Amino acid sequence: MAALAAFLGAVLVTGCAAIPTESQPKAIPRPDAGQATQEIPEPELGLDPLSVVREFVRNSVQPANDHAASRAYLNRRLREEWQPDSSLMVVEDEFGTVYAPEAEQPEDPNERVIALRATSLGRLAPDSSFIAGESAVREPVRVRRQADGEWRIVDPPDSIVITESDFADAYLTVPVYFFSPDSTAVVPDLRYVVARPQSGLPARVIDLLLSGPSDGLSGAVRNPLGDAATLGSNVTISNDGALVVPLTGLGDESVQERELMAAQIVRSLQYVTTSRVKLLSDGTALVPGQPEWRPSDLPAYDTVSSPSSELPGLMTVNGRVRSLATGAPIEGPAGSGAYDVVSAAQAINGQQLAVVERSADGVRLRIGDYGVAGQIVDLPADSLTRPTWRPPATKDDKSAELWTVADGERVTRVQRDPNGQWVTQRVNASELSDVGSITGLRLSRDGSRAALIVDGQLVVASVVRTPAEATLRAPRVLQEDRLNSVVDVDWIDQDTLVVATSSDRVPVARVSVDGVQLDQYNSSNLTPPMSDITAAPGRPIVVGDVGGLWTASEIGAVWRPHSNSRAAADPFYPG
Repeated sequence: MAALAAFLGAVLVTGCAAIPTESQPKAIPRPDAGQATQEIPEPELGLDPLSVVREFVRNSVQPANDHAASRAYLNRRLREEWQPDSSLMVVEDEFGTVYAPEAEQPEDPNERVIALRATSLGRLAPDSSFIAGESAVREPVRVRRQADGEWRIVDPPDSIVITESDFADAYLTVPVYFFSPDSTAVVPDLRYVVARPQSGLPARVIDLLLSGPSDGLSGAVRNPLGDAATLGSNVTISNDGALVVPLTGLGDESVQERELMAAQIVRSLQYVTTSRVKLLSDGTALVPGQPEWRPSDLPAYDTVSSPSSELPGLMTVNGRVRSLATGAPIEGPAGSGAYDVVSAAQAINGQQLAVVERSADGVRLRIGDYGVAGQIVDLPADSLTRPTWRPPATKDDKSAELWTVADGERVTRVQRDPNGQWVTQRVNASELSDVGSITGLRLSRDGSRAALIVDGQLVVASVVRTPAEATLRAPRVLQEDRLNSVVDVDWIDQDTLVVATSSDRVPVARVSVDGVQLDQYNSSNLTPPMSDITAAPGRPIVVGDVGGLWTASEIGAVWRPHSNSRAAADPFYPG
């Protein structure tokens, strides 16, 4: 699937699709924000039926006045009556308009049926999130010669259709922020909104935030702003240059909850304004004693979901766990050779270690404090994927949950009970039941999403927890055409993944959490197939191939040998 724009403006690298990116996404107003009604010119005279349908698609990039520019290619009656569905179909740039077979053509010589042929890359949903999914499109479009001799569409598609390049030009990414259900880890929720006009930008961001999480994250995140919060009046700029956000409907929330609301708003606005943000609730300061905010005023909420720089990472080599920084075995049985280690995972704050070791009957899982013997978990299996930790409630707490997949099919969470024992519970993965064998699983470091490798494809699902169970919800295959031989995956940050594959074509790639963006890393010095990969916020990527470990920090950078490279090493950062 060709890449769409998740981060617009950066220079594309070799092998990526023609969608620009940028390091800092920007939020954009809703399509109807600040748009003055304007005269839409009539189509060029004398267009043939094929050109009428092609220009209808090309003009769909202009959403002004309810897509009036594309409606101009409909007949007079339909211009007022056409009601496309609320999603938007994004197709590859190369699409075709051809005459349908003669058997499908009307008897009336003044009517023709045009086949719109394209490859759909996915849909922009009504909640402004992107739902990736490749499919072939063959849409019949009926046109009729009008009384003035011009051809116009009389039976249009059910959806607005837009090409990927037009989508990249017209829509930008808006990350709006929510929280992990039981910690202060922030969770970005990517949305796509119209880029022009730019008036009313901050108000549009607030509208997106107040609409709540997208459907794909529903139930997986906490929204301190809740369902009742609204704007009491317009977002404005005060005389002293502060951006005023006048909220109402918040009720009697605690100061701590209001501070989380402030964090949601200020973080979501930081890409569209450098002004101070004045947050009001029914005319008074949202947070008592602090009416105005800048991003620098916010606590470091990311600390709970980002490994400390003092934790350099580890690697599994020939049955032992070693330090990535020195290459030396770690202290305790995992490093001494007391266990025959298959894979391991360090908790995000470094305090705990989970180990999959070989046993007489297959493999078994041990969990314990770092450097000491771990408890053997009752989870019989022939194979277990490398464990993945859920973050603790605070950076100083110990984690009480990790996940693994037993025998390629049983997604399992392991929790610490009140007595300190680790007990297992099968995750409800019914929505994955028809997908295939699961060979990899990584929880995002905020705990709200899971990335899985299923029959070589990359799948992302949200994690919905209740007191009784955990459920993988809304799984989506990402970049299914280009990523069909994935062997390992990790999270660079909360909305970006990195994958290693067995493919010569795309050995290592970075993928946005919704699958819109794929950037291929430079393959210089690498020898496919890849075997392992690890990533973390602010850390260099480390990959393994047949020659050992390699590291790089940028998409276009040449891979360099890791200073402690070992053959058959499996590297991993905490999390």
